[in-house]
Amino acid sequence: MEHRYTNRLIHETSPYLLQHSHNPVDWYPWGVEALSRAKKEDKPILLSIGYSSCHWCHVMEKESFENVVIANLMNERFISIKVDREERPDLDELYMNAVQVMTGSGGWPMTVFLTPDLVPFHAGTYFPPEDRGGIPGFPKVLVIVSDYYRSHRDEVEKVEIQVKRALHQIVEVVPSQESLSDKVLLKVFSALENQFDPIYGGFGNAPKFPNSMALSFLLRYWKSAGTKKALEMVEQTLEKMANGGIYDHLGGGFHRYSVDERWLIPHFEKMLYDNALLSRTYFEAYQAIKKQRYLHIGEEILNYVLREMKNPEGGFYSAQDADSEGEEGKFYVWTRDQIKEVLGKEIGTPFCAYYGVSTQGNFEGKASVLSIASTLEKVSQLYGLSVTDLERMLEDGRQKLYAARENRGRPGRDEKILTSWNGLMISSFVDGFKVNGSEQYLNGAIEAAHFILQEMKKDGHLMRGFNKGRYQLKGYAEDYAFFIQALIDLYEATFEMEWLEEADELNRRMIHQFWDEENGGFFFTGRENESLIARSKSPYDNVIPSANSIALFNLIRLGYLTGEESLKQKAEQTLHLFYHFFDQHPSGFTQMLSGLSFFLNPEEIGIIGSKKDLKTKSMLKEIYLTYLPNKILSLKDPQDLIKGNWFPFLKEKGTLKGPTTFVCKGFTCLPPVTNEKELKEILE
Repeated sequence: MEHRYTNRLIHETSPYLLQHSHNPVDWYPWGVEALSRAKKEDKPILLSIGYSSCHWCHVMEKESFENVVIANLMNERFISIKVDREERPDLDELYMNAVQVMTGSGGWPMTVFLTPDLVPFHAGTYFPPEDRGGIPGFPKVLVIVSDYYRSHRDEVEKVEIQVKRALHQIVEVVPSQESLSDKVLLKVFSALENQFDPIYGGFGNAPKFPNSMALSFLLRYWKSAGTKKALEMVEQTLEKMANGGIYDHLGGGFHRYSVDERWLIPHFEKMLYDNALLSRTYFEAYQAIKKQRYLHIGEEILNYVLREMKNPEGGFYSAQDADSEGEEGKFYVWTRDQIKEVLGKEIGTPFCAYYGVSTQGNFEGKASVLSIASTLEKVSQLYGLSVTDLERMLEDGRQKLYAARENRGRPGRDEKILTSWNGLMISSFVDGFKVNGSEQYLNGAIEAAHFILQEMKKDGHLMRGFNKGRYQLKGYAEDYAFFIQALIDLYEATFEMEWLEEADELNRRMIHQFWDEENGGFFFTGRENESLIARSKSPYDNVIPSANSIALFNLIRLGYLTGEESLKQKAEQTLHLFYHFFDQHPSGFTQMLSGLSFFLNPEEIGIIGSKKDLKTKSMLKEIYLTYLPNKILSLKDPQDLIKGNWFPFLKEKGTLKGPTTFVCKGFTCLPPVTNEKELKEILE
């Protein structure tokens, strides 16, 4: 296919940048060439940040970046730089902070105007091609901003100073001197309870995001405090999300968020990280209350990822678009007539009743997003069917519609492989293996871990991303933290020392690269990453956990497993560093506060026995099926020598007539047990 325009982005590997490689805009990737030209010509920089599956990023491209008149304005007045936020989370975090400081809100596409010194002086998100709904048109913004830069330099410099000061205030954190206490956990629960939607579950109003970390925190809080309301909030949310249109009832997996408070109409992109975090939460809920549906939803998510998001060599892709054939959601929605054409009237009619498909539809063009709108009992009574027959018909209908859907134009897929998101997904596959014993899930986790170690670890460093046979940039703190967590999880599933040794080695490198020796905590960027105008150390758990939150768990687990006390001390330093944040906005740190709960109440479980012994396996199965969020699990074969000071919990212990399990809860040790029945009693 011939293109009228081609710019520098054609040489990039990011799907998002390549989507813009034939715009008439003279785009640059972030790098020396663009930044040097901005300084040489004293031109402001137009920095545009987004990602490949972002619907409004696509809209702004079609409306503005493909518009020759607008492109000419950009080319004449700015050095235009396009950034994939998933490849450069450091730039995204820094300039998102700036957008929020300057405008009070943020989002993507992110549009930031910088001086040649890379300091923002004006910012926004989506701009329409003409004035619309109170938002100024993009051409007007381009002219006003560039004229202002040229004719009001004194004012621009004042804004520069103010923004730099604000950015540095955001990242300057002073440790708290208070004693760590679990009293703060009640504040978090209370904050989440106040935000909870008692009708539809979840937190806040539309748009509504599936906050898996808040749900996981509430499960922990229920377990430790015995607060039934916490569990009720989790169950209601998990049920409503699984019933809603945010969940793909034909193919499995969750869309990114719901545009309404009912979880009915999703923003249709599917992100790897959402599905990693949500599958883990559903598996945790299954461990906690043994509801089969939670196990089933978790399994469907993992099956979707294996089927549609797995690289043949082992890694997991990043995302699927919201759009297909130029329309948002087209791949996923159905009209009543389309369903009856595929299923016939006998199955199609009760299928539509169960999944809320009406003649009018609930989406554009009288189409419907499938959601569970009734109960099996009501639909079976309405159509004179037994519940068993209806379930069979619905399953048959789902399979046939899925097959028919496969013939549609598919949403685009972002095939870059990110170390951090793969780490989250590996952990979820390990969880899936633990709760249902599927070797397929364990193999999926192992293959992805091997891919990262073989393709994305260079000279001891983790790399950020991999695409089209090329890796780019050294990893950030989140890449290390999430992948180290995955390696520890793999050790707990296999008890193969290579995983724990690799985790320990990478954790040492992470400390060297990212740890702040002065105040504690991990910087987002390492010593060898590009230096920017501010170096953040964010504790906030947003759509994914913060690097500091997951690193906290890793420090605790490795501290106990390797016997290295300095790691536990670093965990304590990290908590002290961010402790005063918890009072200000407790619900913004749910993953880190789960880590506080873990730090204060660890539960050590160790087995001495061969991992091949049937009794060992039966005790491990009991552990895996029990909800034990604060556990540190280890296993020692009596024939093996322990490395150095590793596994201090098991070092002086021996077996009692075969494989033996030892449990210490909250620094109190219980009598050793030798069978799964005794073990079940002391674990509950």
